[in-house]
Amino acid sequence: QVQLVESGGGLVQAGGSLRLSCAASGSGFRVNAMAWYHQAPGKQRDLVARITSGGTTNYVDSVKGRFTISRDNAKNTVYLQMNSLKPEDTGVYYCHAKIPDTTGLYEYNYWGQGTQVTVSS
Repeated sequence: QVQLVESGGGLVQAGGSLRLSCAASGSGFRVNAMAWYHQAPGKQRDLVARITSGGTTNYVDSVKGRFTISRDNAKNTVYLQMNSLKPEDTGVYYCHAKIPDTTGLYEYNYWGQGTQVTVSS
């Protein structure tokens, strides 16, 4: 059974930094693309950044130049380095992973439990 376990959220002042981590626990699987999503209070969950197993990254425009997504494939872990944080970055951050079945033809979607990030002005 695969679980995504997140850590690293917290309270920070505007302009500060945080680093989120998300580890896929379990054994006998590989992980394809991993991503971070942001859900602001009362809003829908939106993609922030995505990274493929080969290291190709994509970012939403609002975080380009401030956030960096990276991964350690040996540890099945994805990171989100968040710099120059703004109050509008406040919300719950969710880790997402696509994990293929044994045939490689189908991908299952897994979500972390979410970690709260609060940026004070």
